[in-house]
Amino acid sequence: MPTASGIDPLDAALLALLAEEPRPGVLECSRRLGVARGTVQARLDRLRANGVIRSSAPQLDPAALGYPVTAFATLEISQGQGADVRAHLASVPEVLELHTITGQGDMLCRIVARSNADLQRVIDRVVGFDGIVRASTAIALENPVPFRVLPLVEQAAGD
Repeated sequence: MPTASGIDPLDAALLALLAEEPRPGVLECSRRLGVARGTVQARLDRLRANGVIRSSAPQLDPAALGYPVTAFATLEISQGQGADVRAHLASVPEVLELHTITGQGDMLCRIVARSNADLQRVIDRVVGFDGIVRASTAIALENPVPFRVLPLVEQAAGD
């Protein structure tokens, strides 16, 4: 039975299976989970419709693509320049994510570079826009807990 989050243990098991092996097919999922193919298809359709599953795209590793340096830049922007700054940052391939934030700064972006020296080029491109007043950058040394969602799935299924 679905919980308040709409995720039940079968959904959690299906999502864990897809996270481990993203493209097993509906029939293989039904076999591994011990449920009917139609049940798996209905669950997948509902999870996609509700936005729980947003993509079946492969996870790509920037380091393997030649961008081993990751940094986070906190940006302060000029009043009323948010839309223009967002458009500018979206045009920079090395900007992987952008979040508007509270606290120190207005935006936080995750950027990648080919080297520490190349990071300077990327930062110059990021801040080389009139709407950006100031930037503070921190280089990530390691990523001991990579982006993950499965612990939330397990918690949501137990709520």
